Parts: sequence; structure tokens; C-alpha cells
Amino acid sequence: MRVVLVLQGGGALGAYQAGVFQALHESGLAPDWIVGTSIGAINAAILAGNAPEVRLERLRAFWHGIAHRDTIDMRAIPDSLRRANILLQTWDTLLRGVPGFFKPRGPNLFPSGLAVAPEQASFYDTSELARTLEQLVDFDYLNAPGGTRLTVNALGVTSGNLRRFDNRDMAIRADHIRASGALPPGFPAVRIDGDLYWDGGLYSNTPLETVLEDAGATDTLCFMVDLWNAEGQEPTTLDEVQTRQKDVTFASRSRRHLDDYVKTQRMRQKLRELYQALPPEKHTEQTAAELVALGCDTTLHVVRLPYGGRDWHMAAKDINFSRGSIDWRWDQGYADATRAVGAAAWLSFVSEDTPLVVHELPPA
Repeated sequence: MRVVLVLQGGGALGAYQAGVFQALHESGLAPDWIVGTSIGAINAAILAGNAPEVRLERLRAFWHGIAHRDTIDMRAIPDSLRRANILLQTWDTLLRGVPGFFKPRGPNLFPSGLAVAPEQASFYDTSELARTLEQLVDFDYLNAPGGTRLTVNALGVTSGNLRRFDNRDMAIRADHIRASGALPPGFPAVRIDGDLYWDGGLYSNTPLETVLEDAGATDTLCFMVDLWNAEGQEPTTLDEVQTRQKDVTFASRSRRHLDDYVKTQRMRQKLRELYQALPPEKHTEQTAAELVALGCDTTLHVVRLPYGGRDWHMAAKDINFSRGSIDWRWDQGYADATRAVGAAAWLSFVSEDTPLVVHELPPA
């Protein structure tokens, strides 16, 4: 089966995605296609833009490079002190930014409400991310024929339409990745070929529909990493309300897309069956070609890997770049993906006319 990795946006939570990749890498499940949005686009570019033997090394270089060093060992202190340390780290991020990723702008009229150039209409500057990507991603390798397919999503600022940048159709550069993660008003829009783009997560934070549109071509094993939880308890504090708002806003809407995919595949199957039931003299080359263009009977296996960190119900969990938190998320992603690979539920028998199987994470 073709192996696909789908990575959504989530800022510092994206370290969980890195752990998931490590488990897939060690199991020999190298993705043929990686689809990403926002931080998922950054992780995806680092993976697709490097030879397999150095991918993990470059991924670690990125996450260790942007992590904020903890003044105390997070593993040796109680939970209350961990939370206090992370609050300090989060304020440090807000005030100083993240080296190699983003930094506060100098004197700027934007916060006062006055007009500025569109590329400067933000609180932070992400030009450092462009330099980091140039160092960690081999763009010649990324855009060479026959490599790993990469698709990153961004939102057209003036059109409101989703744009998919795919290395099968164009040469992907650092600005395409920056555009996919340009979440306003923190980060500025990025101009590509004359048009401005914002974070693709504003349109859809889980780019699964990109895979569904192409899933009819061949049997596919898709690992979908969810960083936000669509379900949760009733919030009672301001922080819990803001956290719940973010989770609901950016959580995956994959169930609806998957239901629509199954209905479409069933309809295609019925069309082929009806065509075969026609008398031979009713068969035409044009109709046969049109049926082939609709895709064949294939099975899509979706393995859902949800990030389970509670992060003390902190609304700013996605800007918590504490080294201890990043390491924990990486380790958790590795452990969860290792369990999923160990179960290998996609190897169980399914009939040829089964369009979709969703595999949830098995219990620990």
C-alpha cells in the first residue's frame, strides 16, 4: 500500500508528530506522500526534503534548536512546579519569540491600528524561519523527480480559497512553507507569485481531504496525527474556556469527510456494476474511460493518532516551547505510534469492496 502521513497545525504540539515519524521510520514505514499544514508543513518539508538516513537527525535539529532551555529538570519536580516553569517559558516566548522561528517586530505601527505593508501586518517576524528551513531542508532534493511527494496547504488572503502547493506540480521553496504557517495576527502573510497567503489551518487544520481526493487511485495506508481534541469537558475558568475554544476551532473534522468519501466510493462501485450489467452493444470506449477516471475499487486505511497531553488546560499550550515539554511530546508520539504499528490492524482481512477502514489507537 501507498503510505501517507497527514500532519495538522498546532505550533509547539508538533513535536508529537516528530515522535510519530520516528516510530514509523524505525518500522520501515517510510511515507510516500506527506501532507501538512502550519507546523505540520514545517515537519513535512524537513522529512520530504532530506534523504531517509538523515531525516530524523534534521528533525531533531529543528526541534532542539527552537526549544527553550528549562532552568530545572522537568522530570525531577512536582506537577505544580512544572506548570509554573511552563508559564515562565510561555511568557518568554511572547516577549522574545523563538530563535530560529520568529521574533517580535521592532517599532511598528501595526499594534496601534495604523496601516502598514501587508507583509508587515503582524506582531512577529518569521524571516528567521526561512533561514532555518534553508539550513535544514535540501530543496533540490525535495523538488527532484521520484522523491517523496509533499503537499502543503495555505489560504489565499484575498480570495479566501485554499491553495495546495505540491512538489509534483511546482518547485516548493521556503516561502511556501512559511505561508502554510502564517497564522494572523501573530505571523505575517507571505506573498507568492503576487498573492498573499495565510495559515492553511484557517480553512481546514487537518488536510485529510487532500488525501481523500486522491485515495481512489491505489490502496492507501494513511497515518493521521490529531493535535487537538474535538471532545472535552465543560470549561469553568477563563483558561479552560480559551483552551476549549482552540481545541474546537482547530480539531479535526475528518469524520464528516470520511463519511462523504465512503458514500462517493459506494456510488462509484454501483456505477461500475450498472455498466457491466448493460448489454455489450451498449458499452463504449468513452464510457469505459470515464469509469476508469473515477478510480478503481481501493481500500483506504486511516490510522488516527491523537495527542493526549492535557497541558494543564493552558490556552497557550501551542506556544509552550519548553525543552521538557517538547521532549515529552516527542516521546509520547513515539510511544503511541509504536503501539499502532505493533497492532498493524491494517493487515487484517477486508473484502475488496471495502472503501474505508478507520483504526483507532489501541489501549496501552
